Amino acid sequence: QVQLVESGGGSVQPGGSLRLSCAVSGATLAYYGIGWFRQTPGKEREGVSCLVMSDGSTFYADSAKGRFTISRDSAENTVYLEMNNLSPEDTGDYYCAAELFPDTSCQYDDYWGQGTRVTVSS
Repeated sequence: QVQLVESGGGSVQPGGSLRLSCAVSGATLAYYGIGWFRQTPGKEREGVSCLVMSDGSTFYADSAKGRFTISRDSAENTVYLEMNNLSPEDTGDYYCAAELFPDTSCQYDDYWGQGTRVTVSS
């Protein structure tokens, strides 16, 4: 029933910006956590940023702090990830995931989207 659809990925040069969107259908987000996760060949999946919808608390990976911002559009059930000053190390497939009644860790896995690819290269 719950579906997540990512969009906004693409190819950018180092220093560029992207704005990823995660649109959720089939559920309201009031009691969910929504997170962005990156999969890179040769590395384990990394939690980039998470947002607890009930209280607005956020988590950022060290690599994302100061450059990425997670936000929400409650009226449209959409969560965004603004990515600034991108570097090649940010390259990967970005997935949004949702978890009902999230715990304190940014490891959401109840529902997943299909991902959107981000490529940062010159």
